[in-house]
Parts: sequence; structure tokens; C-alpha cells
Amino acid sequence: MTATTLADRAVIRLTGEDVRGFLQGLVTNDVSGPLPVWAGLLTAQGKVLFDFLVWEDGDDLLIDCEAAQADALIRRLSLYRLRRPIAIAADPALAVHWSAKGGTGVADPRLAALGFRWLGPADAPATGWLTHRLGLGVTEGLAELGSDKTLWLETNAAELNGVSFSKGCYVGQENTARMNWRQKVNRRLVVVRATENPGESTNIYYADLGLAVQRIAVERIIIAPKTVEAGSPIVPDWLAQAVSPKAEM
Repeated sequence: MTATTLADRAVIRLTGEDVRGFLQGLVTNDVSGPLPVWAGLLTAQGKVLFDFLVWEDGDDLLIDCEAAQADALIRRLSLYRLRRPIAIAADPALAVHWSAKGGTGVADPRLAALGFRWLGPADAPATGWLTHRLGLGVTEGLAELGSDKTLWLETNAAELNGVSFSKGCYVGQENTARMNWRQKVNRRLVVVRATENPGESTNIYYADLGLAVQRIAVERIIIAPKTVEAGSPIVPDWLAQAVSPKAEM
């Protein structure tokens, strides 16, 4: 059996009347066009509560999210549903799959280098996804992004195709759009190489990988081969292009 299932992911199905219109008014990305897309559900202040990928299945929408957060996300979405005839529930028949090399699925909408992704019945758990993702400087999920702690643009969402600035209103849109217009993303999440936990500024430290996720000031992101205080940051091309105007070269 091929090992491709991301065991820490789950699929939520939205079915019913105009599910695209429903989700379009809530999340950061445009779900009215081609899918999948990466998106966030934010607080009114523009801070991340959940991040996920949105897929389509006929008239239904499928949300590829953290398994540990699936129930909380279902509850949150149900609050916004009000009396709309929309069903929001986990779909246990589907699992999220990943391959670094392709042959199946579609390129990850955040960054093609992340590999290929698809939905289908579960098989053996995949290995290597976490190391691969962090090695590319891409963060996701509750442990790394936090809940109601990190502004969406601080997660590098604009650079990773996680926000539409033309789709219209969604929860947290006002502050997110203002930050983009003023170019005021003063802090960003980065992956840092570390031999020990860098301390209180660390969102999470993966001791077995020697990697930490931190939110640091843009001025402290130094383009390789130089370093920041906590260690050597992973600054891939996609991130270097975003921070280089303020970075020390």
C-alpha cells in the first residue's frame, strides 16, 4: 500500500444551498473560482483562528483541515450558518493525501514546491511531510500559527496565495486590507534552525528536527547566509522577495 495519507488532516463537507456564497463571505480567499485554494477564517481583528484548503466536489465544498481542529471548525462555521439550509459535517470517507513528486493530485496552491495533494480513501500514513514543509519555510496549523494570536498577513499568507484583495468582504477583511495597503506587515512567522528551544518568542519547537517557528520583526529577518538572534532562519526565495526591501543584505 502506498503511504500518502496525511493522518493529522481531516475533511469537512459543506452541502446545501449556495455553499460557495456562504463560505465566500467568511474566509480570506476567493472560493467562487478554481479550487483548491488555501484560506483562513479570522477574528474580526484579522487574527487567525483556522487555516485550511478548500476543494470542490460537485456543488459541495470540502475543507482539508487539521484533524484536531475539525470539530472546533465545524462549530465555528455552524455559528455563521444561522438558518441557511447547509449541512456542515466531517466526511470520514475521505482523507487528505500528499506526494512530494506528483503523478497524482494537484500542486499545493500555496507553493508548488510543497508537492501534490488530493482527497480520497485513506491508505498508509505518509512520512516526511512535516520536514518537507518546514524546510520550505511554510507554516500552518494551530501550534504554529496560534489561535487569535497572529495576524493573517504575518503568516505570509499574501506570498503563499492565501488571501484575495479583490473578492470583497469577509471576517477580518478590514484590518487585513489596511495592512496590505499600507505595507505594514512588521512581523512574520519564520522557520528557524535551532539546537534548543529559542524561548518565549517561539510558537513551537520541533526538537527532533532542530527547527522552531517564530514570529519575529521583519528587520530581524536576515537573508542567508547571515542569521538572526535565535538561530539561522530558513528564508526561501518566496519569502526573501517579500522581506528584502527591509532586510539587511
